[in-house]
Amino acid sequence: MVLGSGLAAIDATVVGIALAAIGKDFKVGVGSLQWVTNAYTLTLAGFLLVGGNLGDRYGRRRVFLTGVVWFTAASVLCSAAPDAPVLIGARALQGAGAALLVPGSLAILQASFVEEDRSKAIGAWSGLGGVATAIGPFLGGWLITAVSWRLVFLINLPVSAAVVAITVRHVPESKAEHGGGPLDLAGAAVFTAGLAGLTYALIGAPADGWASAVSLSGLAGGAALLVTFLVLEARAEGPMLPLELFKSRQFSAANAVTLVDYAALGGGLFLLPVVLEQVAHYSPLEAGASLLPVTAIMLVLSGRSGAIAARIGPRLQMTTGPLVIAAGLALLARIDARGSYITEVLPALIVFGLGLAINVAPLTARALSAAPADRAGTASAVNNDVARLGSLVAVAVLPVVAGISGDSYLHPGPFLHGFRTAVFVAAATCAAGGALAGFTITNPGRGPRPPALRRALHCALDAPPLGNEDGPVTEETSHGGQGAGA
Repeated sequence: MVLGSGLAAIDATVVGIALAAIGKDFKVGVGSLQWVTNAYTLTLAGFLLVGGNLGDRYGRRRVFLTGVVWFTAASVLCSAAPDAPVLIGARALQGAGAALLVPGSLAILQASFVEEDRSKAIGAWSGLGGVATAIGPFLGGWLITAVSWRLVFLINLPVSAAVVAITVRHVPESKAEHGGGPLDLAGAAVFTAGLAGLTYALIGAPADGWASAVSLSGLAGGAALLVTFLVLEARAEGPMLPLELFKSRQFSAANAVTLVDYAALGGGLFLLPVVLEQVAHYSPLEAGASLLPVTAIMLVLSGRSGAIAARIGPRLQMTTGPLVIAAGLALLARIDARGSYITEVLPALIVFGLGLAINVAPLTARALSAAPADRAGTASAVNNDVARLGSLVAVAVLPVVAGISGDSYLHPGPFLHGFRTAVFVAAATCAAGGALAGFTITNPGRGPRPPALRRALHCALDAPPLGNEDGPVTEETSHGGQGAGA
């Protein structure tokens, strides 16, 4: 599962390192570079919920494997793209493949570990995923410098082959006990179209004008489609987004915090590699290697952070983690044309990495634990989707707020000024996420489990363990699957 989700993580980081080279090769502006990032995020966000539902209904391993193969084929198309429009289209296909594999990785963990071990497992998944995040930019930077940005998309091929082989041999199948009903493809199409309209308007507004017909129609049409999506979900027989999930206040709160936190992360990390290469004159290899401390910290500390959250509850870490991340983002404003790694870049990345290690595992575990256990795939997809939505909006909006548009990324002085504004905005946003967690997140009760709940916890293959703090298991619901034994 670490290798599989690592495919998506590699692409998220490698493409950031490659943006400057792609822009120069295709002679395009910031708007096209935003679309190289957001075309992937758009289809990933649009179809994540479908991916989660497909896994719950037809088997999480089966859908996970389908996503890996799809993602790999789209990666090959990205590497062969002759121009920016084709690359953007291939990135959209890549995002659709990732939408099948990403929710499956967490849902399979949720279904395979007993409740006491899930936070530690998710922490290990988060930390070990940092290895992929570390290797991706380093190897990608070397490939860009030595050969071409096109090879960064081919990194996925050997990893995908390993994922398919290991999954077929070692990963058990799991699905929800009650997974019938039609797929909500209409909801997925309306949701994706609504996001596309908003994204198109936000990215194009600096060039077209905020009052232009194109911008206004994109904003209004996108908003109307998203409202229509909510109406469809409320009426659908088998909605891809079951609105009853949000009856859990903790599920709603955890996802609201996710939205704010990941908006700050997505916006800041979109611009960081570009400023290192264009202003501080780092090579792609140096820019990729500069991020290694973040992933090393995540690797060492995320598992421990998840274990601590399992003991004391997630509230403290979900409150303090975003504040530490905000401090790291603010420190990035110290980067200048010298680009001294030891004095300007490294301190910010150490603080940033510590904040991520404190926050990510408890945040993910809280979002999953607050949902019904037989909705593991859907809950994972919702939380992933919310994170991608935050990043999608931030990548579209933050450059506009900071005054970065057109070919300004090719002019170090104006771009540096805009970057500093952007990281301060991102820091303030992340700090707001910490405050939101402090006011809304509660720790699960620590009392003894009822006898029925103790009987319900098992290492299930056909369904994840039943029972959660928002809806205690009863005698009638404590026989949901045949477990392999805890």
